[in-house]
Amino acid sequence: MARWAALWAVNPRTGALPMGRARKHREGQYAPLPYALLKSDAWRSLSGAAVRVFLELHTRYNGSNNGNVRLSFAEAGRALGIGKATVQRAYDELIDKGLLRLESEGNWYHRKAHEWRLTTKPVQKIKGQEPASNEWRNYRLPKTERGSGMDQNAG
Repeated sequence: MARWAALWAVNPRTGALPMGRARKHREGQYAPLPYALLKSDAWRSLSGAAVRVFLELHTRYNGSNNGNVRLSFAEAGRALGIGKATVQRAYDELIDKGLLRLESEGNWYHRKAHEWRLTTKPVQKIKGQEPASNEWRNYRLPKTERGSGMDQNAG
């Protein structure tokens, strides 16, 4: 009986089922975050609200709409359970650290949200695909003087 069970076990190396049986992919959509990004100064210095807004913007990205990703401050606040002022600070932080770029300003009177570009993703253009700008790679933490009161690890 144990031999029979071994015939139907999943290959741990490849994840494949034997005898041509295909494994169904049930993961759904996902947003990959490269290790280079996760280990960068820009990412590690983000506030919790900025991380949440960044991830919410990624849920709006469909692979071909970078530069047209829309998420208003009010909509982000409702979706994430945070205030509009906190959302505004999070957007400013993402822009300052090079993770986000404003492509087109919205219009409150015409109920149009800002259009954002995720600098971690490529942009589809009429002439083809423009690679990701990865502006976050240029961000460096500001230098602090030891003992100045600004460096929490000093002393």
